[in-house]
Amino acid sequence: MLIGYARTSTLEQIAGLEAQREALKAIGCERLYEEQASSVGPRDALREALGYVREGDVLIVTKLDRLARSVRHLGEIVEDLEKRRVGLRVLDLGLDTTNATGKLMLNVLGAVAQFEREMMLERQREGIAKAKLEGKYKGRKPTAKLLAAQVMSLAGSGRRASQISSELGISERSVFRVMKACKKPQ
Repeated sequence: MLIGYARTSTLEQIAGLEAQREALKAIGCERLYEEQASSVGPRDALREALGYVREGDVLIVTKLDRLARSVRHLGEIVEDLEKRRVGLRVLDLGLDTTNATGKLMLNVLGAVAQFEREMMLERQREGIAKAKLEGKYKGRKPTAKLLAAQVMSLAGSGRRASQISSELGISERSVFRVMKACKKPQ
């Protein structure tokens, strides 16, 4: 059975998700798993797809970066699929791990993809540093700091950090950080 997996990083990439869906259907995927989630966050549809595939099945993705977040992660996925005798195909590369050449190419391309991502992140860090020096980059708005008075008021009324977090729409860690900062002598 051919099983398809499609992913985009953000909700704004609907056209990209649709294009992946169409490509996977065109190749004959009988079952599709799709999601709009960052590669670094939890990916429930990928977990479901990997849990569903059985011996003799082939998992198909349109691009390698839709599947794995790093060479190591790719290796883990491929190793798991190989143990269960499940193939992997990457459409845009014409890659098929059901043969030796496909396995070799997958490892080489995975290493190149990881290198490319690390270079992109390095360029991004350099760009942010330059923008900060020029006074053009202010960073993210400090949401929790702006809510400090409300955090302290709710904490003073006996609410737990988890309740404050839910009520104000900030993380528990931010709640603790604000409480710690407000308790420090000025």
